Order: sequence, then C-alpha cells, then structure tokens
Amino acid sequence: MNLRTTHFDYSNAKADIVCFDADTEVREYHAMIHITDTTLPYAQQLDAVMNAYDALRSQYPDTQAVFKRYFLSDAANQADDVIASDLTLCAKSIIQQAPLNGTKIALWVYMMTGVETRFNKSGLYEVRHGAFRHLYNASAHNLAANSEYQMRLLFNEYIMQLAEEGCKLSENCIRTWLFVNDIDLNYGGVVRARNQVFFTQGLTVHTHFIASTGIGGRQQDPNVLSQMDNYAIAGIRPEQIRHLYAPTHLNRTSDYGVSFERGTCVDYADRRQVFISGTASINNKGEIMFPKDVVRQTYRMWENVEALLGEAECTFDDVTMMIVYLRDLADYGLVSTLFEERFHGRPYIIVHASVCRPGWLIEMECMAVRQIADKRLPEF
Repeated sequence: MNLRTTHFDYSNAKADIVCFDADTEVREYHAMIHITDTTLPYAQQLDAVMNAYDALRSQYPDTQAVFKRYFLSDAANQADDVIASDLTLCAKSIIQQAPLNGTKIALWVYMMTGVETRFNKSGLYEVRHGAFRHLYNASAHNLAANSEYQMRLLFNEYIMQLAEEGCKLSENCIRTWLFVNDIDLNYGGVVRARNQVFFTQGLTVHTHFIASTGIGGRQQDPNVLSQMDNYAIAGIRPEQIRHLYAPTHLNRTSDYGVSFERGTCVDYADRRQVFISGTASINNKGEIMFPKDVVRQTYRMWENVEALLGEAECTFDDVTMMIVYLRDLADYGLVSTLFEERFHGRPYIIVHASVCRPGWLIEMECMAVRQIADKRLPEF
C-alpha cells in the first residue's frame, strides 16, 4: 500500500490525514479537520480550524492546498467570516451541511506537492504538473428565478469557462457536486436542467455522463437554490478515463431519469484515481433497499461502494476521503459508531444533508487512489 494515515491533535481541533506517495514528485494528501470542543462559540471554532490548517501546513511545508470545502451549520451567519479568514489561494467550496458531531464548522482539504497553481482568467483554479492541467471550480452560483434556471445557467457558464481552457464538458469534466437548497422541492428542476444541458453536449446514455453528487446543501443567500463545484482535466486522453457501473448491485441512473455516472476512474502512468459518486442503499433495479432502517441501509451502501471500487481494482483500503450524508440528524449516533468501528482514523465526515430521494436515509461519496504502472500513459 502507498497510503499513510496520520492523526494530529491541535488546540480545540484534530485532523485525520491520508497521504498517497508513489515515490514521484506529486504526493497527495487528504485531511479532515474537526473541532473537538462543541461548547466553543463559532468565532473560536473558526479560529481553531484555521490554526489547525496552518499547523498542518507547517508539518507538510512542501504541500499546497488545491481544493477546500468548508462544512457549516449556519451559512447565512458563518460564510462571510470564512471568506474573510481564509486567504489561501485555492478553489474553496463553502456549503451549509452541518457537521453532525455537534460542531459548527469542519474542513476537508486536498493538498499536493510538486505542482504549479494559479487562478486562470476563466475563473477556474489550475493545478499543473507534467502534461496535465487540473481545473477546479467551487461555490458557483447565481440568482436566476428557480432551481432549473439556476442550474442551466451554472452549466452554461461552466461550459464557456472550459472552452476558454480549450476543454469540453463531455471530454474533460471528471466530477461535479450539485448542492440543492430544499432538495425535496428543488431537485426536480436541477435534474431537468442537467438532462437538457447534457443532451446538447452529447452526454447521453449511449455515450457517458459525469460522476456526481446531487445533495441537499445551502448557500448563505437563501435565494441561491443551486450551487455547483466541478473538477476537469485539460490534456486527459479518452483512454485514461473509465466509468464504473457495478451492474450486479446498481442500475443505470438513466433508468429513473437522472444523468450521472456511479463512478469514474482516471489512470496515469503512476496512479489510478477513483471518484465514487453519491451512493445509497439501492439495488440493480433502482429500488430502495431496507426502507426506514438506517443500519441496514449503511451496510448496503458500503456493499455498493465496494462493488464500484472493485470494478476499479480498489478496495476501501485505497480510499483517501469520505463524506457521509444523513437525512435525519437523530441517526448520527448509530451511523457514527458504525463508521468509527470500520474506518477509525481515516479522513471522513458525517454531515446533515437530505438525499435526493426521501426513502434514502444515508448516502456517501469517496475518493480512492492506488499505485499502478502503465508506461503507455503520462505521469500524473
């Protein structure tokens, strides 16, 4: 294994870190920073997160952040302070998805060594190494009339940003995250917009879609009904990308009218990166498994994720980060016990966020990486 797991305790915070090291210039780090004192007011919790991140950077001085996501309990009253406090130059996603350990803020940060970074004129954040430019976009939003118009405009703007970088949505975008304010009400509009835009871009059931998580999440402005994060790669070859289906466990998403891939893996000369979309307790007929039973839904969700990882010749041992979404915060005690028993010390977070179908009590996404050796491909 090329993954190393480390834990650090800081003042009022802790960090779980996984490092992938293939003995090349680019090492990858995923860290989850959590607050340890739930009694602190928000300002002190924010300071503790920022101080923990600064300490983490001093412990890994040759790294730089390429992507951050802040999970907040009350974005309307907290997001401005995050923006003012974090001066790091990287793609930053800020979303109201309350950490369910009773704190007000948590941070996922993705760091790398040996890369060059900058913000491009397109607005996308570029991480360059070798033949590739990794392009991140975070917290994109607008104030169009409804969720459908907002999502259509978000995708249209992103398509233009990619065009400025010499890229296409269909060829270069690897991963999206779609956050929907009041998902039970507004998800239908998001789905319609994505389906329509994808069709115009040649993304169909006969070609492919894009790995994605569509999940409940709120921006600080309540009029923002749809928010989007994206990841694309300039310079990627079609033969480097493979989509994951796990047909023994999961159906095609198009069966119930949505358009995303269950997972995607990308191969380089030295590593395989795997992006698992939001995955819940479902079978290969699209039916919800174990309604109203969060424990059995958790086990089935894990089984589905393992099937997708297996298709990429990976296991949970290769997973570098996990985000777990719970519809009902009262389920946190049970679910956190299950995750802690299986994944103690790994970078994961459990947040409060409604899943797109009311019967799904839990959903998770993850990223994984494993070393491979394929001299036909360029290095990461």
